[in-house]
Amino acid sequence: MKLTFQDYISIKIHKTDLNLTSFIKSKLEPFNLAPEQNLIMMLLWEKDGLNQNQLVEKLSKDKTNIARMASNLESKGFITRIHCNNDRRSIRLYLTPQGKELGEKIIPISEEFNDIVCQGISLDEIHQMEKILDKMNANVQKMQ
Repeated sequence: MKLTFQDYISIKIHKTDLNLTSFIKSKLEPFNLAPEQNLIMMLLWEKDGLNQNQLVEKLSKDKTNIARMASNLESKGFITRIHCNNDRRSIRLYLTPQGKELGEKIIPISEEFNDIVCQGISLDEIHQMEKILDKMNANVQKMQ
């Protein structure tokens, strides 16, 4: 059987990603924060002082992309970048007071967003979806 455009799982995932990104973008816009920048901020709100390499690993982004986003967040006054004393190539990101205050506003929005997205989906279904997505990612990584 030949697949139609709508049958491809990658199209369904892409459509979902576009919907989710569009929704969260509208919620973050008043705070001058892009969805990808929010990912960095969420990690820093969880554990301040991560280095850029840790962000590269956690977000599966390249170093240039992380450095650019960090620079933008710094210019907005949300973070400060500090070179490590023992390794000048390593840069740690720290929340500024403005960045910490932003977290008090954004974290509840992120939690509400997660609740909305997961509405009507059981914990078992979420775990099943995570397993399926992990398998898909592993399949793709095998091919690279």
